[in-house]
Amino acid sequence: MTHTWDPAADGVLRLPSGRLVRGRGLRRPLPEGPRPEFALYMLGRRPPEADWENRWVRWPDFWLPSDRAAAATALREAWERAASERVEVACNGGKGRTGTALACIAVLDGVPAGEAVGYVREHYDAHAVETPWQRRFVARFPRIAGALS
Repeated sequence: MTHTWDPAADGVLRLPSGRLVRGRGLRRPLPEGPRPEFALYMLGRRPPEADWENRWVRWPDFWLPSDRAAAATALREAWERAASERVEVACNGGKGRTGTALACIAVLDGVPAGEAVGYVREHYDAHAVETPWQRRFVARFPRIAGALS
């Protein structure tokens, strides 16, 4: 049985393949409804305990992941699991790091790297991906992810 998000729920991004991924800011309360089955947290410090499986990517606010290869592996896992599970991607505010991660996941789903930031801004949050270096990270993500294949 497939367990995915309600596509109309707040923060849910529908990828071109139909996969659904929820982005959110951890500063806000957990949304009503089903809980994630897997979450990817991009934070400078270890995230708080959660009742679901999760992975932490060390990623300081407004910057880039400390280990880009490990981040690419985690993003690929989130994308793969989104085919049949409720996957959440989150940082503190839900815009910069979360938007960057969602744009990278969109690249994995087939969105051209040069269009991924626009895709996430249109379908998730107009202010997603906050810094020039986050935009460059998305543009270069195919090479980072390709090096892991």
